[in-house]
Amino acid sequence: MAGHSVDEYLETIYFLAFPIGEYRPSTGTTAIAARVAEMLGVSRASAGEMLKRLEADGLVERGEQKEAILTAEGTERAKRVVRKHRIIERFLTDFMGYTAAESHVHADELGDTFTEEMIERINDRLGHPDRCPHGWPVDPDFEQRENADLAALAELEPGTRGEIMRLAEHDGDLLHWFYEEGLVPGTAVEVRAAQPAAGQLEIAVDGNVRAIAEKAAQGIYVRAA
Repeated sequence: MAGHSVDEYLETIYFLAFPIGEYRPSTGTTAIAARVAEMLGVSRASAGEMLKRLEADGLVERGEQKEAILTAEGTERAKRVVRKHRIIERFLTDFMGYTAAESHVHADELGDTFTEEMIERINDRLGHPDRCPHGWPVDPDFEQRENADLAALAELEPGTRGEIMRLAEHDGDLLHWFYEEGLVPGTAVEVRAAQPAAGQLEIAVDGNVRAIAEKAAQGIYVRAA
């Protein structure tokens, strides 16, 4: 994608600002620019320029350690962007027949297509869905309250069972892989063993034991039983 919009940057910073699992706050100007650049697939210089623009527009401010923090205005706009994205994903899966994995890519492309009023009409027609296809609450405030109950699969102790609640969306290839492997919201999973040296875990899904890379397990958010 050529160039990313202000809204896409705000959405990315939002995920860094409200961390569960992989999304950890970074300190330092270069650190935050690096994380944003990594998640959007742009150069660090491009991310740095956009962060300066967001700061000038009053949407982002710098913390004590130069980390990027959403201002009150930035947070409200980011929440609107996030909610809009999740409603569009449900429109694509429920109405247009796209797969859950496909919906994320197309929702990014359609983000600026729909007005706020159109989004509310779509939401009404869909019957006010609670979650996007990947398990993220449509309401960002509820999402943040629920974060306390969740942990990344990679962070669970061996022997812990839980239910997959959400899937990280920042890596499209990884998201497709989750669906191919049946690692979808609502699935019961158990961590059997951790192998940090090999960078992987052994998990059981529907009684089938398999290995999963730690990087992938960082993007699966589970409610422990």
